[in-house]
Amino acid sequence: MHILSSKTTIASMNTYILNLHCPDRPGIVHAVTAFLLAKSSNIEEAAQFNDSVTGLFFMRVRFASPTDFASLKQDLIAFSKAENMECALHNATENMKTVIFVSKDGHCLNDLLFRCKSGLLGLDVKAIISNHKDFYQLAASYNIPFHHISVSGSTKEQAEARQFEIIQSENAELVILARYMQILSDDFCRKLSGRAINIHHSFLPSFKGAKPYYQAHDRGVKLIGATAHYVTADLDEGPIIEQDVARVDHSKSIEDLTAIGRDTESQVLARAVKWHSEHRILINGHKTVVFK
Repeated sequence: MHILSSKTTIASMNTYILNLHCPDRPGIVHAVTAFLLAKSSNIEEAAQFNDSVTGLFFMRVRFASPTDFASLKQDLIAFSKAENMECALHNATENMKTVIFVSKDGHCLNDLLFRCKSGLLGLDVKAIISNHKDFYQLAASYNIPFHHISVSGSTKEQAEARQFEIIQSENAELVILARYMQILSDDFCRKLSGRAINIHHSFLPSFKGAKPYYQAHDRGVKLIGATAHYVTADLDEGPIIEQDVARVDHSKSIEDLTAIGRDTESQVLARAVKWHSEHRILINGHKTVVFK
């Protein structure tokens, strides 16, 4: 949709992403496009969804505008209040500041870092935090600060305080639990609400605890899956972003299952992170709306 003023040119425009949700009613799209028209904007991409169960309307708009971010955000606050909407404005050209947590399994970390280096993910990884020292050399090879923070039952509170201090000091907008094998406290989960993504195998709740692929092999599973979701105080029960599966059979060894599972986890997490970094995900209660 082109609503570009003749007084402006594409080259002089700033690119933004607007996310919003509100109770559904007639005229929402018209109101949004009219607001953007008043800012001499050019809509490049738009998607919307009406949840008939909750009666909520969700929308994502990528657009170009000559208006600077601060002014546009200020005007958007007044607009959203008048229209009874919850809106979020993002600069589409900025890589998302990110902190990655990892323990001793590095397949997801390695995959994410390679995708970032290759320009496939719009992330600016500011730090890697781990309760083990295994990946300090990997972090160094990408010139990313590595923070080893050990965690035990007696030091958990202090460890999380230090972790959150790093997140805050880096102004991180996203935290990725890339196979970080520690349970976060309820308070930490609340602090990271809506900006922390976790990945795990999809054997839950059947095969809990250590070595799930050994348990799966013993039971002769035919599907291996992975789930990426937002972190909440309810362990592994946050709003699901993405899932996938791979078929296996009796011929696969434990090592085969583990390798296939790790590949699936890496791919699922990468997709979830990419969509989040592009502001394509809106949380809808216990679910998500993903504008792919």
